[in-house]
Amino acid sequence: MTPRKPGGSTPKRSPTIKLPIKEQISAGGVVFRGDKGRQNRWQLPKGLVDAGENPEIAAVREAREEGGVSSEVVQLIETIEYWYAGLDHGIRVRFHKRVHFYLLRYISGDTKEHDWEVNEARWVPIDDATSQLAFDNERRVMQQARDLIG
Repeated sequence: MTPRKPGGSTPKRSPTIKLPIKEQISAGGVVFRGDKGRQNRWQLPKGLVDAGENPEIAAVREAREEGGVSSEVVQLIETIEYWYAGLDHGIRVRFHKRVHFYLLRYISGDTKEHDWEVNEARWVPIDDATSQLAFDNERRVMQQARDLIG
């Protein structure tokens, strides 16, 4: 133990503040399309599941809103979870987030028709898709989607 210097003050420690915890559920998906002569392409939208909404419906809705495309659920790929801190009605909380990712088959639409929440929506060759994602858990989801698509 180091003795205190004469005339020195004891450093003040801030009290540990425990943040309230909020559960969050989101859904999204990997949208793919493929016809003869075309490569399969993907888009990875996601967003909060509304109260009373089924995650599959939310995934299709998010693909339409953020990606401008209509799609249908093929199957669940994976549910990921993580923690982050943020604001809930102006109060700082810890969020425990779960995101259900689905494989979604493209039906129709144009990525130019995306909403204001995203800067750009576009189709990406499936072989390039994984490396373009920012987070490890989304790269893992994309790899699984690629394996499912074949």
